[in-house]
Amino acid sequence: MSFRRLVIGLSFLAVFTMAVRVAVDTDTWWHLSAGSWLLEKGEILRTDPFSLTKQGEPWIYPGWLAQAVLYGVFDTFGFAGLNLLTAIMVVIAFAFIWPLLDAPPLMRAFVLILAATVSAVFWSARPQIFSFTLSAIFLWSLTQAEAGHPRRLWILPLLMVFWSNLHGGFAIGFLLIGAYLLGEIVEFLLDIRFRPPIKMEVERDRKEKIRNFVIIGLVCAVAICINPHGPQMLLYPFKTVSVGVLQAHIEEWQSPNFHRLEVQPFLWMLMLSVVSLTLSRGRKRAVDLFIFIGFASLSLMAARNISTFALVAAPILARESYSVVKPLLEKQTPRPDFPEPIVRRVNIIIFVVLVFAALIKIAIPLTDQVNRDAVAGHVPVEAVAYLDEHPEFGSLFNSYNWGGYVVWALYPDYLSFVDGRTDLFGDEILEGYLNAWRAGPGWEGYLDRWGIGVVLLEPGAPLAIVLGHAGWELRYESEMAVVLTR
Repeated sequence: MSFRRLVIGLSFLAVFTMAVRVAVDTDTWWHLSAGSWLLEKGEILRTDPFSLTKQGEPWIYPGWLAQAVLYGVFDTFGFAGLNLLTAIMVVIAFAFIWPLLDAPPLMRAFVLILAATVSAVFWSARPQIFSFTLSAIFLWSLTQAEAGHPRRLWILPLLMVFWSNLHGGFAIGFLLIGAYLLGEIVEFLLDIRFRPPIKMEVERDRKEKIRNFVIIGLVCAVAICINPHGPQMLLYPFKTVSVGVLQAHIEEWQSPNFHRLEVQPFLWMLMLSVVSLTLSRGRKRAVDLFIFIGFASLSLMAARNISTFALVAAPILARESYSVVKPLLEKQTPRPDFPEPIVRRVNIIIFVVLVFAALIKIAIPLTDQVNRDAVAGHVPVEAVAYLDEHPEFGSLFNSYNWGGYVVWALYPDYLSFVDGRTDLFGDEILEGYLNAWRAGPGWEGYLDRWGIGVVLLEPGAPLAIVLGHAGWELRYESEMAVVLTR
């Protein structure tokens, strides 16, 4: 095994080992419920059956295909299947990023693992993991087209058909196409205005690339319409980001909290990229600046964009940082060469030993009990089980973070009051929920309006405390949750 192959193998082994972990989060559950509905009833959900507050109202969501895949995997292979599926999608994404890293093997490995560490906080068994992979494939295809392979652009409309049926993150594809289009336009204008006279074939090449990016963007827009909801899916990303409660109260839609250790690698990558772009003596490509500034800005506004930033910034960091250190590397004295057969054998031994070590780590999150323990640390499994045994309490008011699990474990006996489908509930329902959760003005009338007979809340929730003093009966209590009834 050559040194180059050893570095590649160990890099992807490290990424895969990082990615195999408990992938279920609080939103996974309502996705599994929707996937179960689709596969068992044979119909795509167009109206909401799961919530008290929006039951029967139109529900436009682009992730039906991802939900079917997630539930199919979970139903067949359990938690281990979801964990492996998530890890496989992560590895595929970085497999498309690796050839874009223009640097020596060790530097490429460093950038790849850094990008994986940055994005890891958002790897989960949700439709967004498919957007993560498709973003990498889009970036690869656009880079290939810019390098002189325009035919590879035509895989993008086909991918966009799938993307618009997998997750609302298809807007990322248009941002990447837009960045490459603007980059070519700026380079063309700079060629004309400030650079020496360009050859006719160079000018023709620039114009052809601009035309190709425009055409492919339009074709991708048409491709989005190939979904159960038709052309209205084009407006879905705008509808989602227009929900004000997202930015105000939901963590992944807020600016990153750099006091949290898991977010700090993003800061390191951001700073390394800025320093590399500053110190690099080579001419900066306009498309790189558009991509870096655009996705860095999006990540600083909403932490959920950090994972995409890690993908698209990795090639820029690799290329520019290598440009900075290349003169130093060229001055290094050559090291003595060891016999090739010995080197290959040593590399194989190293790789095999690390594979066994990785398998030991990977086996842990594939066990059912580890996953169940992790789930019990995020949602009130025992409190929900208590409600499942007592379906007679009436309409439920539940904590937002537990709504997805309520949908999974209690439907149809109990409907969720709210859950992670913020695009469905909108500001009116979510603001009403927040006011009631805080026991704000008019909370009594709000619970009466929805006929609430039972609440599932955190013990420290203001509403839970107020209800305890208002004569509601405590039916269940733990460190995580309380159940109170009228």
